[in-house]
Amino acid sequence: MLSVFKRAEQYDQRLALIDKDQSYSYEDLIKASNTIASALLSEKSDLYEERIGFLIPPSFNYVSILWGIWKAGGIGVPLSLSATESELSHYLEDTKVSLLISNKEGCKKLKKLLDNLNIPLVDIKNLQDSKDKVLPQIKKDRKAMILYTSGTTSKPKGVVSTHANIEAQISSLVEAWDWHKNDFIPLILPLHHIHGIINSLSCPLWIGASVDILGTFEVEKVIEAVGKNNYSVFTAVPTIYFSLIDKIERMTGKELELVQTKFKEMRLMMSGSAALAPEIHKKWSELTGQDLLERYGMTEVGMALSNPLKGEKRSGTVGQALPKVEVCLMEDNKVITEENVPGEIMIKGPQVFLEYWNQEKNTKESFFEGWFKTGDVAELVQGYYKILGRDSVDIIKSGGYKISALEIEDVLLRHPNIKECAVVGVGDQKWGEIVAVALCSNENITLEEIQTWSLDFLSDYKIPRNLKILEELPKNAMGKVVKPDIKKLF
Repeated sequence: MLSVFKRAEQYDQRLALIDKDQSYSYEDLIKASNTIASALLSEKSDLYEERIGFLIPPSFNYVSILWGIWKAGGIGVPLSLSATESELSHYLEDTKVSLLISNKEGCKKLKKLLDNLNIPLVDIKNLQDSKDKVLPQIKKDRKAMILYTSGTTSKPKGVVSTHANIEAQISSLVEAWDWHKNDFIPLILPLHHIHGIINSLSCPLWIGASVDILGTFEVEKVIEAVGKNNYSVFTAVPTIYFSLIDKIERMTGKELELVQTKFKEMRLMMSGSAALAPEIHKKWSELTGQDLLERYGMTEVGMALSNPLKGEKRSGTVGQALPKVEVCLMEDNKVITEENVPGEIMIKGPQVFLEYWNQEKNTKESFFEGWFKTGDVAELVQGYYKILGRDSVDIIKSGGYKISALEIEDVLLRHPNIKECAVVGVGDQKWGEIVAVALCSNENITLEEIQTWSLDFLSDYKIPRNLKILEELPKNAMGKVVKPDIKKLF
């Protein structure tokens, strides 16, 4: 039996999940997942790594399905609720799922697509009354899950993780962030993404803690839930903190005092999936007394770097290597030993994914002498890693300089009239690339004003040369700005 299920059996009647005011114990979760596993097996003894897709909102049913797939010997393929029909078609055809599980609403939405792809579509209700049968023994080296990359630089690839990979990702975070059974966390992140699945869901369930499933982020709903509950851990992305700050700054009286107290009493608050502007970090600290813990990870490795739980949480950095994770920086296949020298982040360890699904060439090219090549550029500053950006989209090569888009974004976000911004490199015959910015603003703002402002903080070659004003920046389901879409605007 896999460790996650052995551990769950120990917790028995402890509260595992709250879903729409309904409470579920670990025993409830074990029973429901056993039933689903039995239904999936039908007359089979083992799914032997069949791919099972599921499009289910964050819920008790979501966890039951994922665990049921694992118990039956299948590979879980969680799908994004916000995915387009074209995206879903790519995921399903790429993995060649043997069936797709959804709820009533999902079945209505997907029926035509699944009929065209000749893929069986099953309503979750039809899997919930099967008689339990003997389940197969699953080894840790089995493939467990396929998550698709965001596709910001190319067509989404299926990232294959084994049970051993997933257990390594979870146990590393449990140790680093001191998860314990009395923790209580609200789940507000999508569950087709590593941040939601591992950080928000799997870590607490590994240790016997409790998860309050709030579903899709809504600022009013989160503020209300924080005021009513005694959460101890909170994890989100920068755009969520931005929205929460905006809401809290407009609150007054006892309502404000209550929410500030509740946030202040939490033992751990984290931010990830995108760079956190120092101004947001500072403002959140001023409003709640909480020093946000920034960390770094990706679909292929789970979490790899983190500021310390106890010790200095240094704004603008992602800390140091997590337990059982090896990290170094490389340039031209040589390890960088000096500080303040940019290089690609390279990662080794048991948490690193197995392969890209059906992409042997891409898998091979993503490794160098056992090190996974993240494609992200960083430098070491006083022992802490500072992310400079994605090599392909956040590193602008202009006039022989390597320019960090994130550095420029940090400066621009200090401007009082800039709400959000995204900096990209735009092709230029003379310079190779020039710095361009798309932004959202409360006031009329000109390129000249931005340039004048930036000169106090940035070298001349880093100053934006092009500007687009937008109502809203294009973002993916995790709230991460889709920079290739930004580049198309120039």
